Amino acid sequence: MGRSDQLLGSVGTKLKTHAPGILICTVIALSSTFLSEHYGGPQLLYALLIGLALHFSSQQASNIIGINFCARTVLRFGVALLGIRITLGQVTHLGTHVGLVLVSAVCITIASGLLLAKAFRRPSSEGLLSGGAVGICGASAAMAIASVLPPTRENERFTLMAVVGVTVLSTLSMVAYPLFLNWVSAPPVQSGIFLGSTIHDVAQVVAAGMMMGPEAGDAATVVKLFRVVLLLPVVMLIAFIYRQWGTSDDASQVSQKTPALVPGFLIGFMALVMLASTGWVPTVVTDMANNVSRWCLVIAIAAAGVKTSLGELAKVGWQPVLMLVTETLVIACFMFGAIFFFNIGQN
Repeated sequence: MGRSDQLLGSVGTKLKTHAPGILICTVIALSSTFLSEHYGGPQLLYALLIGLALHFSSQQASNIIGINFCARTVLRFGVALLGIRITLGQVTHLGTHVGLVLVSAVCITIASGLLLAKAFRRPSSEGLLSGGAVGICGASAAMAIASVLPPTRENERFTLMAVVGVTVLSTLSMVAYPLFLNWVSAPPVQSGIFLGSTIHDVAQVVAAGMMMGPEAGDAATVVKLFRVVLLLPVVMLIAFIYRQWGTSDDASQVSQKTPALVPGFLIGFMALVMLASTGWVPTVVTDMANNVSRWCLVIAIAAAGVKTSLGELAKVGWQPVLMLVTETLVIACFMFGAIFFFNIGQN
């Protein structure tokens, strides 16, 4: 009984210290969901903006523990759950040539981020984060990559700016790309491949694909899920690089704590991909996991917003915006050339 009492006491203490911050982030997530469902607009962007407006709440010591928990632990749990929607069959169905083109597009986008960071004399971590966010899956990728980067105030500010940027650009792309594809009379499957490979957020990909019809919508969704799969090797590689060497521009600010070689949430991500590939997971369970994952990401982004002041965010400057726009154009131009000039995805 003594040990069980100690365990219950420990759990009770953690709940008491974490509850205020978790409650703040959850209320923000609920509010952003209400706004998105009733008035339209990106749910994640609402969560971020409301979080920024409530930055004052993070100044209270009783709130910050729960807010940090949401920004890191809840985030990682949500990213891990993304794996439940992906099967190896969906990935292999694309074909080797389409897969190679998508891998090349992600690599080129991340490389362009590194080059832009060097040109603007920014830390290389910002190039990795912005390139990964644009090349893989938008805000989710930005948050996942940020979780294995050095935990500096500068990286936190840049992450918030990247989340805002990719969310806005994803929404604009959702509207502009289908209009452009209709204008050039693109075939449905190739249109879907283009949309799935260039729009940042999963929800916007699905919406844009359905605008082009069911065939384009299915192709766009599968291609987008393949890009989400690439989150695993990219984050693992970035975590390995910073664990082994770091970078010269971050060296003075890197935490003394050595990050894990393979973060636990990535192991969970891959385990769920393997489980989903067996076909044993009922659809209702998959849908439930997707919803939980989405809520976790919304809560995490709300927490990230609460932790950041608008004044600090303004210090990032105009370079991140230009980096994100340029990277978006890079991946769009590369995929357009690959699809429509080299007939990638043509039956």
